[in-house]
Amino acid sequence: MPEIPAPTPDAQALPPASVDAVAVARLYGEPLFTLPQDLYIPPDALEVFLEAFEGPLDLLLYLIRKQNFNILDIPLADVTRQYLAYIEQIRKTNLELASEYLLMAAMLIEIKSRMLLPPKKTADGQEAEDPRAELVRRLIEYEQIKLAAARLDALPLLGRDFLRAQVAIEQSLAPRFPEVEPDDLRAAWADVLRRARLNQHHTITREQLSVREHMSIVLRRLQGRRFALFEDLFDTTRGPQVLVVTFIAMLELARERLLEVTQAEAFAPIYVRLAYEPS
Repeated sequence: MPEIPAPTPDAQALPPASVDAVAVARLYGEPLFTLPQDLYIPPDALEVFLEAFEGPLDLLLYLIRKQNFNILDIPLADVTRQYLAYIEQIRKTNLELASEYLLMAAMLIEIKSRMLLPPKKTADGQEAEDPRAELVRRLIEYEQIKLAAARLDALPLLGRDFLRAQVAIEQSLAPRFPEVEPDDLRAAWADVLRRARLNQHHTITREQLSVREHMSIVLRRLQGRRFALFEDLFDTTRGPQVLVVTFIAMLELARERLLEVTQAEAFAPIYVRLAYEPS
């Protein structure tokens, strides 16, 4: 018969009950089936705060609303008792925070003691004000501000509830012609004068020139034409006086928005056309 191998020492050390048990923890990868007897857990190792309050008024308002008390007729004995119980809880961990709540607790006790005394009439014979009146006013104002803050927080907020839409718009592909600058007009005018000197006459005459008349002449020359060269609108055979008046007439027409002066690109020829459609 084949021999049965003897069990290993590790297998003999673990009883069947321990092998089948569920490990309660693992320490450095090794299972622990029972907690150590000398395990020390500090009393403040685990703290649970079910309610968080923003101040003494917030806690007092919470106690009143939670138990559906009438805010105009607060049962101070019950509320003060619950208030002091909460202070006792926070005093164990945060004495500085508890001092703020202790001040409100002292105020509640002082109001309760005033209510136990017989009411005193004022100097003018009227009934004294309810000792709780000032506290009630403060609670109502605090509740109104708290509700208003909640409504403001519920409003959509940029970056929290929505993002600003950003749309990329492509630039238009239509060519944009450069605008005619005064320097371009001055250079064109100098070129007209230079060519006019080539056709100068030595006849001395005296002639009355009218800007309005030359404005009409320029308009007639442009009638029925889509556009005309700037130089073609000048009569270079009549001397510089006529050229000056014609140029002034064109400037006046451009100022009155009856002419359009355009140029396809820098240093290109300047064109003039009517700024309105003839009837």
